[in-house]
Amino acid sequence: MEKNIAIGVDVGGSHISCMAYDLQNKKLLDHTLSGSAVNNHASQKEIIETWGRQISRAMELAGPGKVDGIGFAMPGPFDYEKGISQMDGKNDKYENIYGMNVPLELRKTLDLRDDLKIRFVNDASAFAIGESQVGQSKDSQRSLAITLGTGFGSAFIQDGFPVVASDEVPEYGCVWHLPFEDGIADDYFSTRGLVNRYFSLTGNRVAGVREIAVQAGRDAKVLELFEDFGWKLGLFLHPVLLKFNAEIIVIGGNISQALAMFQGSMNNLFRKENMRISIHQSELMEAASFIGSATLINDSFYEEALPSIRKM
Repeated sequence: MEKNIAIGVDVGGSHISCMAYDLQNKKLLDHTLSGSAVNNHASQKEIIETWGRQISRAMELAGPGKVDGIGFAMPGPFDYEKGISQMDGKNDKYENIYGMNVPLELRKTLDLRDDLKIRFVNDASAFAIGESQVGQSKDSQRSLAITLGTGFGSAFIQDGFPVVASDEVPEYGCVWHLPFEDGIADDYFSTRGLVNRYFSLTGNRVAGVREIAVQAGRDAKVLELFEDFGWKLGLFLHPVLLKFNAEIIVIGGNISQALAMFQGSMNNLFRKENMRISIHQSELMEAASFIGSATLINDSFYEEALPSIRKM
């Protein structure tokens, strides 16, 4: 039987979700979606068993003998080539799997056959690869994909492959740590940043961006907050985009749901700088991570992407 199915896995700070992907037809198999919450402070055994249950379910739903491999979209720090966690607790998550060889433990837990491929990529890069495969940037040579949510993720793509070590991009393709105003970009372009500025503006605490966005239609100050966010996001990204010569920005993450409220001011900044670039909200969202991680199981893609994966 031809094995043309890969399981794409998205590992988040407090969840795991996965779905099977038809590599030949570039199509997600919606009926295979599986996921659950994860206690990221649990023991190594509990975490790998939680991951294993969801992956096993997706494999069963995909059909016996059809799965060629499992691709992970994994947060860092992580040795993406060897599959070994380097998360030491500094990010307040997964400290108990530090040093764990994920392929080895997963094979033991699920009794996987030896020839089943298990491969890894940074979560932001997985999202960007998925978008470049079948999403908003599929017709672009050079793109930047960003995720705006709990943190500020980014990945640069050239001709379908991530760029992480080049004079044209920041180190590792990351922008979250770059200086901006009185701190770093992650302090400003994240849920935390928007919630804090909303508090400074109104004196009210909210849980997330959605609670702020619903007020924009009736509160001019809240609308100004989003317009300021877009202008400053454009201001921050402008030199980065110019250096990479990007054609398109694809935006995912929770904050992307409010793009209509800050896209105009981003475009105004780019026009002011005489820069032509298109801005698009991801339509795939988490599905882009499934697609990007599953694509690693395509051997020719993986071989070409591996030099970049080694440097993530």
